[in-house]
Amino acid sequence: MVSLVEKAKSFGKRVIGQPEQPVPVVSIKDWASSVTSSPSRGALRYVESLFPIVGWITRYNLGWLYGDVVAGLTVGIVVVPQSMSYAQIATLPTQYGLYSAFVGVLIYCLFATSKDVSIGPVAVMSLTVSRIIATVNESHPDQWPGHQIATTVAFICGFIVLGIGLLRLGWLVEFIPAPAVSGFMTGSAINIVAGQVPGLLGETGFDTRASTYKVIINCLKFLPVTKMDAAFGITGLFSLYAIRIICDQLAKRYPRRQRLFFFISVFRNAFVIVVLTIASWLYCRHRKTASGKYPIKILQTVPRGFQHVGPPVIDPELVAAMAGELPVATIILLLEHIAISKSFGRLNGYKINPNQELIAIGVTNAIGTVFGAYPATGSFSRSALKSKSGVRTPAAGILTSVVVIVALYGLTPAFFWIPSAGLSAVVIHAVADLVASPRQVFAFWRVSPLEFIIWLAAVLVTVFTTIENGIYTSICASLALLLVRIAHPRGYFLGRVTLHAEKSAVREVFVPLTPRPGVLHPAVRVEPPPPGVIVYRFEESALYPNISLLNDALVDHVKTNMRRGRDMSKVSMSDRPWNDPGPRPGHDENADNLEKPVLHAIVLDFSGVSHVDTTAVQALIDTRNEVERWADKHVEFHFATILSPWIRRALVAGGFGTGAPSSSLPAEIAPVVPYRGGRRTLPEKNKASDIEAVEEITEDPETEGPIVPQDTPFFHFDLISAVHAAERGLSTQDRSAQSSLRKKPSLSQTDVSD
Repeated sequence: MVSLVEKAKSFGKRVIGQPEQPVPVVSIKDWASSVTSSPSRGALRYVESLFPIVGWITRYNLGWLYGDVVAGLTVGIVVVPQSMSYAQIATLPTQYGLYSAFVGVLIYCLFATSKDVSIGPVAVMSLTVSRIIATVNESHPDQWPGHQIATTVAFICGFIVLGIGLLRLGWLVEFIPAPAVSGFMTGSAINIVAGQVPGLLGETGFDTRASTYKVIINCLKFLPVTKMDAAFGITGLFSLYAIRIICDQLAKRYPRRQRLFFFISVFRNAFVIVVLTIASWLYCRHRKTASGKYPIKILQTVPRGFQHVGPPVIDPELVAAMAGELPVATIILLLEHIAISKSFGRLNGYKINPNQELIAIGVTNAIGTVFGAYPATGSFSRSALKSKSGVRTPAAGILTSVVVIVALYGLTPAFFWIPSAGLSAVVIHAVADLVASPRQVFAFWRVSPLEFIIWLAAVLVTVFTTIENGIYTSICASLALLLVRIAHPRGYFLGRVTLHAEKSAVREVFVPLTPRPGVLHPAVRVEPPPPGVIVYRFEESALYPNISLLNDALVDHVKTNMRRGRDMSKVSMSDRPWNDPGPRPGHDENADNLEKPVLHAIVLDFSGVSHVDTTAVQALIDTRNEVERWADKHVEFHFATILSPWIRRALVAGGFGTGAPSSSLPAEIAPVVPYRGGRRTLPEKNKASDIEAVEEITEDPETEGPIVPQDTPFFHFDLISAVHAAERGLSTQDRSAQSSLRKKPSLSQTDVSD
């Protein structure tokens, strides 16, 4: 019975091509055991991670309380006028901005991993909501009110983002680089500022949600008919900037009073709105027309408290009508928040959990629809204010929500007289800071000119078309650049530089043979490898889009610089391959060939390779076959710095690393269309010498010992060891060649016809 089982196993191994004594490699069982070592503990950690507040609320103390109270109240004073202003951008009544602000700051603190971020209405998301409302109304005129459309967007996008967070897919956000985000934000800020200028000047009569350049042109056309609102708007905007500039200068002049001037600057939004509201009341209270209009545009009645608490009304027909707009709304919702939270995490020395942040804003928006809120995400200006105010924990959001509640239930009568131009001034002042500074733009150019082009494209497309086109342009351009970089990685043929340090210490390093401007000193002399040895570094994972570059580089280099194994001068044109043009007229093909060194070994530096796929292994096999066919002999392939057991497993499957002669290995590891007619073999005269040479090398006493497994002697711990092993093999080959010459009468008697 046992013998039958063994025979069955042996037969199965022969069918799938597994060696009888395979080289030990990492297995699926090893991976599965590392993943499922403690499933219950992993599930418990997952549940605990959903509520980060549990990790710090038990350690809360009075020292933290002071910072949270100050930051919470400070942000609350700012968020009230800002949220009402942003609601106007979204073409919603102002109270909906307060609803979003309350839910955002209250719910977020329960799930947050960032102490600085303030959730609520933001300009870019508000503009996106206004465009969605306009789009739906164009296709379905007056079928749904604007606030229902806005809350539906919040509900759907909230659950989408929540699902992304729960499934731990937050890494998808990493595919959008910082320049693309900055370009999109800059273009959006310019778009919003242009859209608010008419409100600042009291201009009406044209679409402020058209392309930015059209809004700017229309603003210039309507300047002669500017209304009285401009007096309030321009005065408010000038005051906001004047207070900030004066406070900044005084803080530099009197460093001891820096914190005092900071809070004076913080309260400028509330101060300007209060002054403009009083001025509006004094100017408008006796100038109401018979039709009920006032000389300037004011908010008028703002409903007190929460007027729309209840389950959200989700109409499937409405969801279908806005389906095409939901992707960009979801991207903005998560992209802006993750970018802001990461930025403040870096500034203040902590790391956020992107997946948990997505859960936080997903839950915030889903619950916010119960209160009638529209989509909320992280605000850059309020987060910066919260950070500078000395916030200690996310609990500061509770104090901010208290301020919003007080405004909703106690200050709505005063909101009646707030001039709309004053709110436009607040929006312009807040959003203008999102425009990238010249220093930041120049930094993009210095680091990566290609990413600067992406930034510029995002800005221009956003300004001249729409925000949706801008964000899609930045994302698609970034992904295209990523694919190009993966498909066209850098690779270098390396040479040696010997460094002489103090006390006669000598160290070898390998650098590109071709001079790289700014990398090496011009006086440094790079010594090429010994004749017959090639050292090549591939600076990307070896994957199917790029592995052909490695094959082309090595094969072309071998055919150009290494000796051909056969004397082609004795081969007639009729016996040459169809793609061999033959020698040039009057040119001694064999003489030039004999001047080149005999190829012995190729050393591949895999320190920059983190993954290898099946196509890559097949391409390496093809490379080995092509160079051995050119050299007409066995060629050693050494690999340096393989730190992944899965790369080692893949290369061993391709017949690399063990030192086995290539004549015993298949020419294909995973053929698309299997060819069952035969296999590639080397000439018989080379087989014995190949095996003999391999045996001599593997028995070298100076191998790396226990650092690298003995069953894969052609895998090396570092590049220096790999090159030294190739050099030892080269010297062994030279000794064998000299011994063969002593035995043979002359080279002319050597058979070169096969």
